Amino acid sequence: MLKKPQEPDNIAWQTRTRAPTAYDLALIEALETVMSDGTHDLPGIVRGLNALGCRTETGASWTETNFAAELKRLSA
Repeated sequence: MLKKPQEPDNIAWQTRTRAPTAYDLALIEALETVMSDGTHDLPGIVRGLNALGCRTETGASWTETNFAAELKRLSA
């Protein structure tokens, strides 16, 4: 299919199988807060999430193990 110059690009940057939940949005906001100060290493992110009071979907504190598992689950 040829692109017509007058038509805007329609690039899909992200695909979702569902709308984000309140949990998803809270985790995103907490990650943005933690990472906005330059923290990008796994131990630092986990410490930052816990310091903010951000918890897992079941209410547990974050660990490096459950955070990595959650990112894998959410990206599937």
